[in-house]
Amino acid sequence: MSFTAPGREQNFVLKHIAGIGELAGHDRFAGASDDMVEAIVEGIGQFAAGEFAPLNRIGDTVGARWNNGKVTMPEGFKQAYTQFVEGGWASIDGPEEFGGQGLPYSLSALILETCGAANFAFTLCPMLSFGAIEAIHVHGTEAQKTQYLPNLISGAWTGTMNLTEPQAGSDVGALRSTAEPIADGEHAGKYRIKGQKIYITFGEHDLTDNIIHLVLARTPDAPEGTRGISLFIVPKFHLDTDGKAGAPNDVTCVSIEHKIGIHASPTCVMAYGEQGDCIGEMIGGEYGGMKAMFTMMNNARINVGSQGVQIAERATQQASQFAAERIQSARAGSGNKAPVAIIEHPDVRRMLLRSKALTQAARALLYYATSSVDRATLGIEGAKARAEILTPLIKGYGTDIGNEVASLGVQVHGGMGFIEETGAGQHFRDARIAPIYEGTNGIQAADLVGRKLGLDGGEAMTALIAEIRSEAQDDQNLLALAHACEDIRQWMASGEASIDDRLAGSYAFMTMLATATCGMLMKKQLRIALAELAGGDDPFLKAKLVTTRYYLDHLVPEAMGLKAAAMGGADILYSLSSAELAG
Repeated sequence: MSFTAPGREQNFVLKHIAGIGELAGHDRFAGASDDMVEAIVEGIGQFAAGEFAPLNRIGDTVGARWNNGKVTMPEGFKQAYTQFVEGGWASIDGPEEFGGQGLPYSLSALILETCGAANFAFTLCPMLSFGAIEAIHVHGTEAQKTQYLPNLISGAWTGTMNLTEPQAGSDVGALRSTAEPIADGEHAGKYRIKGQKIYITFGEHDLTDNIIHLVLARTPDAPEGTRGISLFIVPKFHLDTDGKAGAPNDVTCVSIEHKIGIHASPTCVMAYGEQGDCIGEMIGGEYGGMKAMFTMMNNARINVGSQGVQIAERATQQASQFAAERIQSARAGSGNKAPVAIIEHPDVRRMLLRSKALTQAARALLYYATSSVDRATLGIEGAKARAEILTPLIKGYGTDIGNEVASLGVQVHGGMGFIEETGAGQHFRDARIAPIYEGTNGIQAADLVGRKLGLDGGEAMTALIAEIRSEAQDDQNLLALAHACEDIRQWMASGEASIDDRLAGSYAFMTMLATATCGMLMKKQLRIALAELAGGDDPFLKAKLVTTRYYLDHLVPEAMGLKAAAMGGADILYSLSSAELAG
């Protein structure tokens, strides 16, 4: 099935939800003119459809290959990545002083969304690099920025984040990797890194001549837990006097994982210092590792939320094309016994319309989150707190949507969806990782009711709910959901709900608040589409009226059913012993 970037939809949401024109009114983002934005949307759409999309199938069937510590990407990937770099797509929001284009993060997210819809696994490579760039730019010294950022921003080098260890899983504080200071010699002031990391995305590949790893480790006598963690820049190859890749560092890819999906994204087991000679330099100060890493992770969490949009868009396109072409059975009640395309059958239409509405809602939430980050960059009051609340919503709800829509895509194909050759199954398999990595969606929900519930003394969340109520106006379904979210917020913030109670209801609350936020964004799009259509006949705006109305009338009421789970407390979860529950 072919892929076409949803450019008209993206431009509409950039304009009306991200407020890209308003951002361009600030000197910092003056380059994001209407013409520039339209050129980027059109250009990346053509590039992704022509270069990334044709490689999606071979990426799944052949995948990345490991041999004796080296990873080889499938045929065509290196050439496509080189064209991605040469087209300037990697540098959209990079700082101008280091070779970037200085455009809004919202446009960088657009690049990832379009490329990821074309080739989900491949796009993980630049996605992780963007996080590394952010961490070095915020926490690095001037020398580190000068040394690493130009090549990372251009895409000439790629970056990784190294948190997880075999014995620790999501418990980062249990890591054992060490960093011994070097007192003299050519590497004086740096550290010898030793340890093993797992689940390192694109930790090894043949796309570029260097890979810059950001590695969490402990210095001698460091405190236990996350308080004692520092962050280190560890290049695959040492830099020579000209700043180019030189002699190899003691960095080894031990193996790559065999996964149910994203086969074109090498998920590496990385060993540092097996020969006792892995050199790294500290970034962010001693014990500043978690602060620096969270800069990278918050960026990555929004971008993983984008992956929900990516896979939902691709799955919906494929399901729609299949349904329009697949002839099967007469339409019930039509009086005509001739078989019709399955898109004529009510339940297939239900699945397609649900998929489109969910995908558009997730895209709106993504652009709302990224534009909040842009406004925080500009120092606009309340934007930073809004972005912090939206981050677990887009990561959690966005990736849940990706999984649901990918599953619906298989269902629309019927039995053919279970056959690998159609490609519908690949989207379903690829999507499943997104709710897991960069902090499981359960961790996102815990973050929402833990840190974010009390952000700014609780004002940040009450402000969002108040905004939802304001946009809802006379939409009783959305108003009811907003009121329910406020009821849950008050209960969780009160002394009545224990920590266990809040955590037990956190996932349900995250889904409700995300649905209410998406409802607000869809209501706004409905209002704008009605005004722009104004009696005309624009197929895009006509479809927008239907998808937004479907979300508000069908999906918003569904979320109300989660209130009982959100406020049910933890008692039922602990009514069985661990042994009884496991049995």
